[in-house]
Amino acid sequence: MLRIWGRANSVNVQKVLWCCAELNLPFERLDAGMQFGVNDKPAYLAMNPNGRVPTIEDGDFQLWESNAIIRYLVLQYAPTNSIYPAAPKDRARVERWLDWALTTLQPAERPVFWGYIRTAPALRDSAALQANVDAVAALWAMLDRHLASRSFVEAEQFTLADIVLGAYARRWFGITEINPPPMPNLERWYGNLQERDGFRRYVSPPLS
Repeated sequence: MLRIWGRANSVNVQKVLWCCAELNLPFERLDAGMQFGVNDKPAYLAMNPNGRVPTIEDGDFQLWESNAIIRYLVLQYAPTNSIYPAAPKDRARVERWLDWALTTLQPAERPVFWGYIRTAPALRDSAALQANVDAVAALWAMLDRHLASRSFVEAEQFTLADIVLGAYARRWFGITEINPPPMPNLERWYGNLQERDGFRRYVSPPLS
């Protein structure tokens, strides 16, 4: 059985778990990272020299980096599934959002999440946090405009792009201290994602 190393509250682990749910793919998840440790041990570092989560073991095959993992899972277990389109142009449109999430959204989002969820109120830098929130809001506003004429990130088809961006959107909408401007298209899209079983099971639990 597929083994997934990583704690359940990691956004990158959540992407992989949600993807497995969409593919009806059974797995065993093993706690690793932060309070669980493990990821700093030699056996783990032999699988993933970065010492980060998630890492998967699929038989004798090991792989790290969440976006690489979800691509692999579709190609290995459901190559005809429209969640990862086969046509080069359609796939490229999905790929760009996976890259954008890692290069643009995640670096901006991380200090907001850590500042509000994993930092005690007395230790927060309010001015810096607000500047970070404004930067992330501008990115979500861009996606809001993109979603004006479509149900999912790429037209009418749920894809890996929705999984990756949806996992980060859970954080954005889940931080109660944030009071973002209205983004009706983003909110509609996010509401649709909340109806999916994989999201409800693996992404929607309380932020921690």
